[in-house]
Amino acid sequence: MKKNIALAILASLNMTGAMADQAFPATLVGHAVLPAKTFLAPPKDAPESLKVSGKYTGPDSKRIDAVGSLPGNSYLSDKGTPRPTNIALPFKNQPVQGFSGIKTNADGTFWVLQDNGYGARNNSADAMLMFHRVRADWQKGGVTLQNTAFLHDPERKVPFLIVNEGTKQRYLTGADFDIESIQPIGDAMWFGDELGPYLIKTDRQGKVLAVFETKLDGKTLKAPDHFSVTTPSTPGNFATTVRRSRGYEGMAASKDGQFLYPLLEGPLWNADDKKWEQKDGRDYLRILEFNVAKGEWTGRSWKYQVEQNGNNIGDFNMIDADTGLIIERDNGEGLPEHACNGPARPDCQNVPAKFKRIYKISLKDADSEGFVRKIGHIDLLNIDDPKRVARRGGKDGKFTFPFVTIEDVDVVDAEHIVVANDNNLPYSAARQPNLQDDNEFILLHVPELLKAR
Repeated sequence: MKKNIALAILASLNMTGAMADQAFPATLVGHAVLPAKTFLAPPKDAPESLKVSGKYTGPDSKRIDAVGSLPGNSYLSDKGTPRPTNIALPFKNQPVQGFSGIKTNADGTFWVLQDNGYGARNNSADAMLMFHRVRADWQKGGVTLQNTAFLHDPERKVPFLIVNEGTKQRYLTGADFDIESIQPIGDAMWFGDELGPYLIKTDRQGKVLAVFETKLDGKTLKAPDHFSVTTPSTPGNFATTVRRSRGYEGMAASKDGQFLYPLLEGPLWNADDKKWEQKDGRDYLRILEFNVAKGEWTGRSWKYQVEQNGNNIGDFNMIDADTGLIIERDNGEGLPEHACNGPARPDCQNVPAKFKRIYKISLKDADSEGFVRKIGHIDLLNIDDPKRVARRGGKDGKFTFPFVTIEDVDVVDAEHIVVANDNNLPYSAARQPNLQDDNEFILLHVPELLKAR
C-alpha cells in the first residue's frame, strides 16, 4: 500500500518537480456574439488605400482590388483540399475582428484589441490597428461597439519607416506592428507587439506617445521583423533571439499600475546551447517586467513552461498582486468528432482542438530558477452548461470553446472571468467546418479557480 501511495505521488509530479496543477470546474453563465461581418469605415482623414482592406491577401501578396474576389479558407485545412469559410476578401471598409487582448472596465464594459490584420506582416498593409470599447449583453447575447480608436503617429514617435509615412495622421497598420495585448494605465494605453517585439504607449485616442524596444540582461531582444534587422537572420548569428511572430502575445499589469508583465509567445534562442530555451525537453517562455513610470525594463523576469511543445499562450492578466491567468492552447480548431478518419475532405476539421486551457499562475511562488508555479486550470473544452446558456457549441449540459486562437481572458469579479476568441477573419471555422467563426465572448463562473492558492 505504501509503495502504491509513493508511486501515485511521484506520478503527480510535473517535470519541474512541483505538484501537478489541479483541474477546476467552469460553468457558463453568459454567451454573447459579435458577427464576423462587422465593419467600420476608416476615419475621414485616412488615406484612400485604407477604404478597402485585405487587398494583399492573394497569391504572392500581389494587390487585388476587386472586393469579394478572394475566397477565404481555414488556414488549418489541408492545402490540397482547402476548407472554405464562405467569406471573401478584399473587404470594403475595415473589419472588426480578431480580438487579441481584453481588459475589464469598472462599468462592465471591456477594452478589446484588434489583431494586426490577416496573419502576416506582408499581407496587412491596409489593415488598420485599432482598439474598441465594447459591451456584452449576456441576457440577449449581443455585443455593442461603444467607441473605437485607431492607432496613429502624427508626432513621429515610431523610430522606423511605416506604411503611411508621408501622411499627416500616419495611421498604423498590420505591416507596422502586430499588437496582441492591451493595458489601460491612467490616461494611457499600452500595447505589446509581436514583430519587434516592442511596447507601444498611446493616449486614449490612439496617438502614439512612445515605442520601447525590449531589453533583457542588458541586451536588446530582436525578432526577424525588428526594424534594425536588415539581412536574413537565423538563430545563432546573434542578430535575432526571438522567433518570427513570437513576441508579446500576452501582457499583464500589476494591480497598482506600476509594472507591465509582457509575456513572449515563443522561447528565446540560447546561443550557448544552440537551441531554443527548454527545460527537461519542454519549451519555456519569458515574462519580463517593465517600470511604467520610469519607462525602463527592471531586469526582473520569470519563466513559464508550456505543458507540451507546440502550445502557444493567448493572453495574460493579473488576478491580484501575485497571481494571474494565462491562456495556453494548441493549434487545433473544432472538436475531434468533426475530424476526418481518412483522407482530408473540405467538410471536416483537419486539426481538431485538444488542448485549450486557462492556467492560474503564481509569480510570488516562482522556484529558484524563476519558473512560475501553475496553481490550477480550467478546460475550455469541458465547460458545464446546466442552464443551457450556450447560443452555440452546447450539448447535453456541456459547452466547448474550440477555437484555434483563444486570445482574451480577464477577471470580471471575485467569481467570474471573461474569455473571447480571435476569429482570424476569414481564416477560421471551428464551430462549423465551412462557416467563418464569429467573435464570441463567454462569462464563466470559476470561484474555485480564483480562490485557489
